[in-house]
Amino acid sequence: MAVRPLAAASLVALAISLGACQDSTFGGGGSTRHLTPIPQKTLALMQTKGMSQGDPILIRAYKKEAEMEVWKRGSSGQYALLKTFPICRWSGQLGPKTKQGDRQAPEGFYTITPGQMNPNSSYYLSFDTGYPNAFDRANGRTGNYIMVHGTCSSAGCFAMTDESMAEIYAIAREAFAGGQRGFQFQSYPFRMTAQNFAKFRNDPNAPFWKNLKEGSDYFEALKDEPRVGLCGNRYVFGGADAAAGSCSPKVDTLVAEKRDRDNREIAELVGKGTAATRVVYDDGGQNPVFRQQQQQPSAFASLTNAEEALPYAPKDYARHHLGEVSRPETLAAGPREIEVDPKGRPLMTASIEAPIPTKAAAAALARKDERKGNRREEPSLVAQAAPATPAAVTAPEAAKPATPARIAVADADGDMSAYQKVFGNLFNKGTPAPATPAADAATAPAAAAVMVPEPSKTARAAPVAKTAHAAPAAQSRKEPAKPARVEAKPDTKPDAKAESRPETRTEAKMPAKAPEKTAAKN
Repeated sequence: MAVRPLAAASLVALAISLGACQDSTFGGGGSTRHLTPIPQKTLALMQTKGMSQGDPILIRAYKKEAEMEVWKRGSSGQYALLKTFPICRWSGQLGPKTKQGDRQAPEGFYTITPGQMNPNSSYYLSFDTGYPNAFDRANGRTGNYIMVHGTCSSAGCFAMTDESMAEIYAIAREAFAGGQRGFQFQSYPFRMTAQNFAKFRNDPNAPFWKNLKEGSDYFEALKDEPRVGLCGNRYVFGGADAAAGSCSPKVDTLVAEKRDRDNREIAELVGKGTAATRVVYDDGGQNPVFRQQQQQPSAFASLTNAEEALPYAPKDYARHHLGEVSRPETLAAGPREIEVDPKGRPLMTASIEAPIPTKAAAAALARKDERKGNRREEPSLVAQAAPATPAAVTAPEAAKPATPARIAVADADGDMSAYQKVFGNLFNKGTPAPATPAADAATAPAAAAVMVPEPSKTARAAPVAKTAHAAPAAQSRKEPAKPARVEAKPDTKPDAKAESRPETRTEAKMPAKAPEKTAAKN
């Protein structure tokens, strides 16, 4: 009978280990690192900004920029930026966490209380973000133990260097000692600017991000912590009425003005041709200051030429010993921005010199050649970039000179190999976009690429626009004249959705570290 309690305890321990960061030493051990004082340099910075150690704080995190900001409320009653810390590692893609094991770091508004601070973390020091909150639960999101911690390893968490984590922990500790009951933690995919919203307007997460921007606008316009409420499955932000659950809280004049300015700027940027893009990662990212100079992609080259513009010194962080960095191979390529159409599907630029045929077009051409008994040597390709049109394309239309045009990836759903030739396994690492056969048939019809003979190969190519009443010269041929209307039959191959690559390392597989027995390491 004594075995049953032991088995039950084992199951509980196993359930805890499935947490994202496996921070299982919460509340135990005898570490004293949580007593590390705030650095003197930071205390001096507080004095210059009219702040004290016990003033309330607020923290904001940005995935794309891999930065975490600590704000303090000074004597004026408004929050001001105290210090920005580079994030050493975050995992997944831009977008919210939706289920346990997806390696996603959460996005949203969370409250951190003293009970969520872990002085004996397996990851040096940590605090629990409080995911899932009421909003996450209302949207059916699952997972737990999503932390901000030391050690540059992430399976859904925000990982800082041990030194940065010690400083953030000390700042929060003193704010609690000063009387703050809980501080707000705001997590965003990127900085909520008009430029970013113009670029990411077609991302599947865009509606959710617009909802987050409402809270960001409140804070940036008033420099005050927004009250956060829930209306159905949406956030609402404002004052006491929002906290009470009002679905239409009063919007401050300054907040409304900021939103109007941003909306106008977004419209102007889109009108000027700002491309709609998505950012794709192999598995999250980290701030460029932690990368070796010779490994930095060109996108980060400007950072080394303008160190003074950064709120932190790259040389101070680049020399830090980061310990075990999770999935370092996924950081090598860095983020890639891919242009997308209004449905969030990738776009590419096609021209006559660089055709991308589809299986449907090739099969239609082969059937046509078999009927005519012709042997084609080197057909040319005319890429059609027109929007939704019938599959049938008349010969006069096909004879129009082709110009370089941006088209949707031809038959990406029906022809997986063509999709992978263009983008490789880029989108196999996340959840593929849902197939929409009706929309795909209109956006990328099989007739998007029509094969026509080169004029130099046959004399029949010159009078392209033949009809049933063709000239006698055409009828003098042994082969009877045929209508020039060519129908490219759509590919009958069923949709082949990209399969998501199974995770090679999930939150459940994060190696657990033994609780610290001394004050040196957990």
